[in-house]
Order: sequence, then structure tokens, then C-alpha cells
Amino acid sequence: MASHTLEQKAVKSMKQDLFDHPDFYAIDSLLTEEHKLIRSSIRDFVKKEISPYIEDWAQRAHFPYEIVKKFGDIGAFGPSIPTEYGGGGLDYISYGLIMQEIERGDSGMRSTASVQGSLVMYPIYKFGSEAQRKKYLPKLGSGEWLGCFGLTEPDHGSNPSGMVTNFRDMGDHYLLNGAKMWISNSPKADVAVVWAKNEEGRIHGLIVERGMEGFSTPETHGKWSLRASATGELVFDNVKVPKENLLPGKSGLGAPMMCLDSARYGIAWGAIGAAMDCYDSARRYAVERIQFGKPIASFQLVQKKLAEMLTEITKAQLLNWRLGTLMNEGKATTSQISLAKRNNIEIALDIAREARQIHGGMGITGEYPIMRHMANLESVITYEGTHDIHLLILGKEITGIQAFV
Repeated sequence: MASHTLEQKAVKSMKQDLFDHPDFYAIDSLLTEEHKLIRSSIRDFVKKEISPYIEDWAQRAHFPYEIVKKFGDIGAFGPSIPTEYGGGGLDYISYGLIMQEIERGDSGMRSTASVQGSLVMYPIYKFGSEAQRKKYLPKLGSGEWLGCFGLTEPDHGSNPSGMVTNFRDMGDHYLLNGAKMWISNSPKADVAVVWAKNEEGRIHGLIVERGMEGFSTPETHGKWSLRASATGELVFDNVKVPKENLLPGKSGLGAPMMCLDSARYGIAWGAIGAAMDCYDSARRYAVERIQFGKPIASFQLVQKKLAEMLTEITKAQLLNWRLGTLMNEGKATTSQISLAKRNNIEIALDIAREARQIHGGMGITGEYPIMRHMANLESVITYEGTHDIHLLILGKEITGIQAFV
């Protein structure tokens, strides 16, 4: 009852969400009617189910678990997974637009959705057995189950190949030991796709289910970023994993990297959603805020900030559309995805900071979304490949020389 009252107060105090995306280069003309319908339905969902509550959730560091089933109902989980397995059967531009709209609401909300689709459903679909697909994917797609992805370890972030989490063949089962850190969704997850080394040092994926003895998911507290997202650890203390839970389709580090490519693609779109929200808020505020007897939008330096925001958003929109086309054709490379992820988060952070300047002191309050987006993007620029690592991925593509080994 108390939580319900807080949400009612949040609705009453929330300014109406009037967001409409900028489209300076008529990029909508490159989209199909289905693309625009999907975007519109997700935008309406965000305005109804996320915007009225997100500032309160973030202030309280509260993950609204009920959003999981709602995401499942609107098809936000695994949009590109075939429908027979509980996905949406959509193309990659649709997937990108869904991530863009959700992150316009909040990066933590988008993290919940993209981890479920790209890092849990995708590897089970791509590398799993038919029995695994039928067992897990429909429940993940519907939001009945929440999943997480275990790759990063306390001592192995940018260097996942150095992981120490391992499993041994015990005859009728595997014995899993180790720990993972900075895992989105883990405190509430029903299943985890975990990457670990076998006795020969080869990396494999295993599906670990909540309730398996020795498996725990401690929550990470004290975050200043992604505060409405559930983050935690995965701890494996002699966990007995059935042999049928090993992903049979692919082993080696390339398997989780393929998953990360899919997730990074979604992040490239999502970051522009956050940038658009900051720009839209700054534009509205600049027109309404009066100083020296006139709107601050009339001042040259404010117009410069807004013009540069729109320019970078437009460039990123075109970048995303082209990358989505390449994804649909099966031609997008890891380096191309890295370029988009790196560029779009950088410009989104710059736009958030400039928008904060336009909002003045109000920019640090929860009355506007700016500071929340800015803090969230500080995580997004680091996870699934840091800003510098993506730069070096591009450097290798350009020179043929690996710089970080």
C-alpha cells in the first residue's frame, strides 16, 4: 500500500511526458510503417509505465520487478528471436528502435531488456540445443522468467579470457566454481547464462538456474548510476549443473563476444534515446526560462548548444540506421558495432552535460531527467566494452595490430 501511494504521488508530481523525437533529416522516411508502429507502441508504453515513476525509482534505488512481465507483454524481450521460441521475429532496425525508446525512459530499464534479449535469449537460441530453446526461451520472452549473463569477474573485466570461473566433469554432472561481478538482473534472475572454463581451459556457456545448491546472487548496493536497475554478483560454490545445461553449439571466447555484439548494437540505439530526451528537455526549458527579460533560447550560446546537440543526434541516427541495415543483411562487423557504441554514448554524455548547463540548477534535480541520464550513461560508456577498449578494437581494424595484449 505504501509503495502504491508513492507511485500515485509520483504520477501527480510528474510533468506530462510530451516527448517527440527530433528528425531533422527525415530519417523516418527510411523506416517502414511497421518500424514506426513498433516505435510508437513502445513510446506509448514508456510514457505510461516508466516516465511517471522513474525519478522516484531512481531516487529510491528501486528496481520495479513488475516491469519484467510488462516488457514481456509488449515484446521487448528478444525482438529478433523467432516467434516460435517466444521472440518477436522482428528485424534489427525494429530491435534498435525498441531499445532507443526504452532508454529514452531510462538506461537501467533498457539494460533489463537488452540483457534478457541479447545476452540470455540470444545465446540460448544461437548456441543452445532444441530442448534448451523450448524450455527457456518462451518463459524468458514472456517475462515469466528473468535472466542474466555472467562473463565479467572481479579481476577480469576488459580481459574476459583470463576468467577463473571453472567447471569440472563429475560424470553425471558438472561442478561449477567461481564468481561474476557487475551483473545486471542477477539479484532477481531465475536463470543465468554463465561462461566458465573446463578442465582444458576452454570457455563454455552453461545455464544455471536459481535454486541450484551453492548458487547465490548478492545484490550490489550504493550505486550512483543505473539506480533503477538490479545489479549484483553471481557466486558459484560447488554448484552441480546438469550436463544438459551446457550450451552445445559453440565454445571459446568468440561465443560470448557474439552475444556482446548483439547487445552493443542495442546500446548504440539506446544511448541516442537518452540523448534525445536530454535535448528535448533542454529545448523546452530554454524556450520557457526567462532571464534578462527574455527566453534563454534567444541567447547565442544556448542556441549553439542546441544546434550542436541536434547535429550529433542526427549523425547518430543515420549511423544507427545504416548499421541496422547491415545487421539485417548479416554484414555488420564487430568493429562497425564498436564504432557506433563508442560514438553514440560519447555524444549522448556530451549532450546530457550541455543540457544540464541549459537547465542551470534545475538540471541537478529530479524534476528533469538530465542528471539521471548523465549518471546512467557513465555506466553505459563502461559496460560491454569500455570506451577505450572500443577505440582499440577500431585501432586494430585500421592497423592490423592488436594494442591491448
